[in-house]
Amino acid sequence: MGKNVPLRKCLGCDEMLGKKGLLRVVRSKDGDISIDLTGKKSGRGAYICNDKECFEKAVKKRSLERALKCQIPAEIYESLREQIQNE
Repeated sequence: MGKNVPLRKCLGCDEMLGKKGLLRVVRSKDGDISIDLTGKKSGRGAYICNDKECFEKAVKKRSLERALKCQIPAEIYESLREQIQNE
């Protein structure tokens, strides 16, 4: 039997993908929002494909804000945009 791969849904394209191929955005208990490159930070997480079109779709639909149940500062969107361009 093979090892079970954790699947997560991308907020942009709504596809179920392996956790490793996605970027994770986390809202901690304090309300701080950050990009989780390790995938191990505690808090409420939301996942987005490492794809520019997917990211723009998620921003347009405001799905990050809905998933994390809070307002997302513009700096977070900017750092996500940079992260995706660097990949």
